[in-house]
Amino acid sequence: MQQNKVEICGVNTSKLKTLSESEKQKLLERAKAGDVEARNELINGNLRLVLSVIQRFLNRDENPDDLFQVGCIGLIKAIDNFDTSHNVRLSTYAVPMIIGEIRRYLRDNNSLRVSRSTKDLAYRAMQTREMLTNKELREPTVDEIAKEMNLSKEEVVLALEALVEPVSLFEPVFSDSGDTIYVMDQVSDHNDDKNWLDEIALKDAIESLGEREKKILSLRFFAGKTQMEVAEEIGISQAQVSRLEKSALKRIKREV
Repeated sequence: MQQNKVEICGVNTSKLKTLSESEKQKLLERAKAGDVEARNELINGNLRLVLSVIQRFLNRDENPDDLFQVGCIGLIKAIDNFDTSHNVRLSTYAVPMIIGEIRRYLRDNNSLRVSRSTKDLAYRAMQTREMLTNKELREPTVDEIAKEMNLSKEEVVLALEALVEPVSLFEPVFSDSGDTIYVMDQVSDHNDDKNWLDEIALKDAIESLGEREKKILSLRFFAGKTQMEVAEEIGISQAQVSRLEKSALKRIKREV
């Protein structure tokens, strides 16, 4: 979806309605009592939630209109299955339902060939996961899914992983003020022999850098830590680590 696109599935996203938590609660109670109009109003009032969830899937060359429609199915399932007696927000419950519906759609349309038996097992596992999610109002663990299916943890993991779509290392996972963090930024590198910058070259090149930049490069390229791990150790955000790292590497490239 283009960044400036306003319409999706014929819906003007800039005019989507938002509901307060109190409004949602009242509509949920009416919808549970069989009020179809309240149910429809609740669906329309949470379309922004669907829109926000599908953003993470838009780099897969999938039609945004299709993803939005599939996400709406997940939203409707969440509304119909939501238990108002639990002290949980509808959005908290709906997000994993929407994500699950989209992932199921992507897996069904995956071009990779997976055996029929593995697919059947994976679909059973996803149904079990959805059932446990509805029951516990949280994402179940693999152990809980395996126990419910009377299977080993390994069987469940292999089945589910067989249907997972490959992710590019250049897939963006977070963006803050133009500083984009990609999957490759969150992967550790423990192969010191093949690092594109070795320790000897860096010792001369990073002398002009600040102490924080030096520490970031040391932790990233010599200790093999992810940007998230570096951020936690230094006490700044991952976006800041990404920005400082890129700035430092540009300066080093000019000098080396």
